[in-house]
This record gives sequence, C-alpha cells and structure tokens, in this order.
Amino acid sequence: MNFREKAIELVSKMTLEEKLSQMNHDAPAIERLGIPAYNWWSECLHGAARNGTATVFPQSIAMAASFNKERMREVATAISDEIRAKYNENKKQGFTEIYQGITMCSPNINIFRDPRWGRGQETYGEDPTLTGMMAAEYVKGLQGDGKYRKVDATLKHYAVHSGPEADRRAFDIDVTDEELYGTYLAAFEYCIKNAEPSAVMAAYNAVKGSPCVASNFLLKDVLRDKFGFEGYVESDANGVEFLDKYHKVTNTSAESAALAAKSGCDLCIGDAFKELPEAYRQGLITEEDIDESVIRLFTARFRLGMFSDDCEYDNIPYDVVDCEKHKALNLEMARESIVLLKNDGILPLDASKKIAVIGPCADDIAPLLANYCGRASEYVTLLSGIREKANNVMYAKGSDYCTEPREYDERLDNEALIIAEKCDVIIMCMGITPAIEGEEVDGNYGTEGGDKRSIEIPEVQKKLYRKLRELGKPMVFVNVSGSCLALGEQDNDCNAVLQCFYPGSLGGRALADIIFGVCSPSGRLPVTFYASDSDLPDFRDYSMENRTYKFFKGKPVYPFGHGLTYSGITEDWTDENTAVIKNNGKYDTYYSVLKYSTNPYKKLEDFKKIFIKSGEEITVKF
Repeated sequence: MNFREKAIELVSKMTLEEKLSQMNHDAPAIERLGIPAYNWWSECLHGAARNGTATVFPQSIAMAASFNKERMREVATAISDEIRAKYNENKKQGFTEIYQGITMCSPNINIFRDPRWGRGQETYGEDPTLTGMMAAEYVKGLQGDGKYRKVDATLKHYAVHSGPEADRRAFDIDVTDEELYGTYLAAFEYCIKNAEPSAVMAAYNAVKGSPCVASNFLLKDVLRDKFGFEGYVESDANGVEFLDKYHKVTNTSAESAALAAKSGCDLCIGDAFKELPEAYRQGLITEEDIDESVIRLFTARFRLGMFSDDCEYDNIPYDVVDCEKHKALNLEMARESIVLLKNDGILPLDASKKIAVIGPCADDIAPLLANYCGRASEYVTLLSGIREKANNVMYAKGSDYCTEPREYDERLDNEALIIAEKCDVIIMCMGITPAIEGEEVDGNYGTEGGDKRSIEIPEVQKKLYRKLRELGKPMVFVNVSGSCLALGEQDNDCNAVLQCFYPGSLGGRALADIIFGVCSPSGRLPVTFYASDSDLPDFRDYSMENRTYKFFKGKPVYPFGHGLTYSGITEDWTDENTAVIKNNGKYDTYYSVLKYSTNPYKKLEDFKKIFIKSGEEITVKF
C-alpha cells in the first residue's frame, strides 16, 4: 500500500469534524485513531530557524552567490539532518510545537526584481535559471532520497511576489504572459519538475485580479494541470483571512475559508480554517472538497514516516546540531559566497601590515545572520575574523548604521580618523543589516514593511567614508547587505571592493580567509548592482522592462555574474556547450562557468563550479 492509499484509508475513518480540524497548521490529536497533534509551521531558510541552537549558514542570497549547486545540496542535507535530530528528540518528549516540526516553509524562490525589496535577501537572486537550479538542489537536500522524506520543502511565495512589503496583503499584480511564465513562474516550474517539492505556499497578493490563495488559475490550471504538482498547498501566515479583510473578494471569514479551500488551498497557516465548520453549515463547501485536502496532508505525514517504525531518519542523533562537520561546511559556503568586485592587486593582504578596521558592520553579529535564523554556538564577526589572521589590528566603529550622533554622544568618526592615520591600510566594513531591510521591518532607513527607500549607502556612513578617503590611505571596502547598494564611489576610489551577503555565523572567518589569501574568492553576483536610484523603475511596476541584467538598458556598476578570483582565468568556448578553462595564475581557485544564450536577449542557461589548480586546464561540457 503506497502513502496515498494509506492516507485514504485513515481519512475514511475520520468524522467530518476531525477532518476539518486537520487543515489548520496546529492540527490537534485524534487519539482514537492514534494520530498525534502536529504543528506544520517550521522554518529553515538558511538553517533550522527559531528552534534553538543550529548551524547558521549564509543567507539564501549569499548561497546563490556561490553558484555552486553541489555545495547547496550539501548545505541542505546538513540543515535537514539538524531539523530531523531536533524533531526526533522533541518527539521523545511527547510534543512538537511550532518551529519544531519537519514541514518547512522554505525555500523562497521569488525573483529579486527590484533591489529595494527588503525580503530579496531570502531569494536566490534576479535570474530564474539560477533560482530554479539552486532551489532544486536545496529541496533535494532537505527532502532526502530515501524511502521516506527527511523533511518537507515548501516553495514560496506562489506567485509573482516581490514587494512592496507594505502593500503585500492586498496588492493586485498584472503582468504579461511572457513575464508571468518566463520570469515569475519559471523557477517554480523547474523545481516542481526536477525536485518534486512536497508543498507550495500561496502568496498574499493577487495576480490578474485573483488572490493567490484562492486562485483557480494559479492553483489548479497552472500549478497542478500545467506543472504537474502533486503535493499540498498552504497559505502564507494569516493569508486566508486577508480575502475579506484586504482583497474584499468575500464578506465573511467563513466565506474566505471556503473560497480558499475550494480553490485548492489544503492547509491554513493561521486560524482562518477554523471557520470551515461554519462554512460547511452554510453550504459553502462539501465534504468531498475537504476529503481531497486532508488526504494530501496525510499522504505527506505518511511519507515523512510519522506513522512508521522503520523511517531511516528517526535515528539521526542530536549531536549533528552545529557539529564540527557542519561548521566546516558553513565556513566553506561562506567563503564561496563572498564576491570580489574590484582588486588592483592589494589583495591578498599582507597580514603583517598595520590594519585599521572601521565601520558599523565590523564588530556586530547582526550583519552575519540575516532573517529567519537559528542561534549558533559560535559567532565570528568581521573584526574577529581579521584579528584571527593579523596581529596588528586597530578598530573603531566610526559611525552608526544610519543615524547621526547627537551632540553629546561620543565622536565616533574622530576615533576612526585617529586610528586610520596610524595604520598602513584601512578595511572599511560598511552596509546595512536585516534591521534595515527585511520582513515587517520599520527602521530608520526602511519604509513601512522593510523595503529600502534608496540603494544608496546611508548618509552617515557616506560622510565617514569620505573623511577616510581624504587621508589617501590604501583602502579595502567591504560592503555587507542582502541586496544591491550603490558602490560607484567605492569602485572609483578603493583599491579593493568585496561584497558580503549576510555570510552566516562564521562570516568573519570566511572574509579573513579571502582577504589574507587562505583561499581565492569565487563568488559571483546573483543580482545587478546599479549605480543609483535613478536606474530603477517604479517599485510597484511588475513589468520586467529595464529590470535585471536581461532587460536593463543602463550601465551597472557591477553586472549580474560578476566576480573576480586571485588567479588569471581564461575561457575558450569551442562550441555553445563546451568551454576550455585555463588557470594562468599562481592561485588554485574555485571558478563558476556560466553558459548564456543571447537570442533574443542575454539569458543564463546553466552553470557549473569547478576547482582548478594553478596551470591546470579543464574542459567543461554542458
């Protein structure tokens, strides 16, 4: 008997009331049938999140910068091991609460179409091919390849969702079919057909007049009929209740619950489906409508081994959590995620030099972590990592992230100027944090909801940067952000520029390994780095015209896919599917080979990451 057949048999024994109760994320026990309570809501965007100690890997946008599909699978495998280990122990205690389960609301595969979007850090960038391929490996690593599923992966947010955050509960988006299928749905289709994710989460917004959580077009015609999806669909948190509160397509909460369920939403993250009994009494939904959703949910629970005693993942021990093996993998992914944007030869840096480390990102763990994270057992700030490699290091914060100091506050910039004068080279660690860009963030520099007003570096940091620049010292600029910031000045002025996309709990160690030449940088930009706000279309406009590397008409500071190494690498394409890669430099390095097509516009088709030694030649076939 397969998992679905087992689910059908079990659901047939339930009363209508029991069935309805199982469509809420906090599903109660049905003791007479031996069904334990289960909370479906858990998170693992870049590690087991909100559930105690865990390996905190680089944020999703950072892992995308690695352009390493194999490494992504390794990371997801480690994450799912930790999730299962925690679940196994909590189950022994007799309960699994919110964030302790094995059904994960990850990954986020929305397209990062506009750099102002605060949650763009959660995505794999602006390109559907990069997004789809990296996400597929993440899903495979999470779900495992055994008889049972290790954890369930959920693709979110379906669909056409990328800000503005303040409008997300009621926003209605209209795009052309070419944009819909070519940009916004492409990664969903790729993942469904190549990785078989267990679940899909419906977005808050509407598309072409129909809210995603209640769209027959999106959930049935496209997702199930066109893409062949066979798993379960869940709402975003409280998304069903927004049908009457914000979208105004229903009048009551019972009508909202019925509309979402009949349209293909099987599971409610929130309380709205607790109105389904009332909807049934009003004749808004039938028991046949309910049966299919509950069968899908219990098919998933059987497939996760919840009712079996031979699940191969039940014995994963707790000591895998943030273990040394996972820390080593974390460090390697962080190294590969850092992008060298400019280098005039100053890097790798001589560790014997007198070094001034300056900036608000230098000695703060916030720029390491990003949103939706766990608690690591060890944090290495950028400053700490540099101090591990160099003995003569002085530090000054220099400025806050985005607020001017009051007159009676300490003069942070004075201290920075003093130590900069006494040093041979300045490493500036500037940028922003998830307190400025993110979900439901209302910071000094962000608008309502967490979107940035501007891609400019905050003014208080700019002032400090310009004062330091006037000293005429050699400068290495490290930008920390989950998105594009305007780095035109830095590209013009500095000897080297590096980008850290929230590099995880060991990010400082990884950065130091790059700066001092322990390893060669190999990251590439998963997004375009524009020159200024004037390059950006209206944030609310979802047309792809003049957006991303495919359609942008201007000149970026750094293009999508840009990233330098410490070695001299040449590519000789002998045909459209074959490239001969030669390392003419003195450093062994990882290197990502990107295969593009150019008709009717430049488009990433595939990519492979290789390790190539000094003097070596490797033929890469696609």
